[in-house]
Amino acid sequence: MAKLKKLDKTTGVYMFLCPGCKEIHQVWTDKADGVEPWSYNGDVDRPTINPSVKVTMPNRTTMGVNDICHSFIRNGNIEFLSDCTHSLAGKTVELPDM
Repeated sequence: MAKLKKLDKTTGVYMFLCPGCKEIHQVWTDKADGVEPWSYNGDVDRPTINPSVKVTMPNRTTMGVNDICHSFIRNGNIEFLSDCTHSLAGKTVELPDM
């Protein structure tokens, strides 16, 4: 199965399941509204996306403190950087199937 899924009827927007956050994250591969897109190798089974993907979201428990998920996606793996606030910080794991 594919590691990335293109959003239906949307050009250049892909989503993936983050095993650290247990949430869906999105990347844009087409330039829109002046935002520079991520580069993508076009392989949904072994995707590589550049630059890194950084997602911040309010922590549901400690309101006011943000959770951070910061990673690189390379060859179908997700490499979590040390600034992540979840348990996979600093680890590399296979990107799960969508």
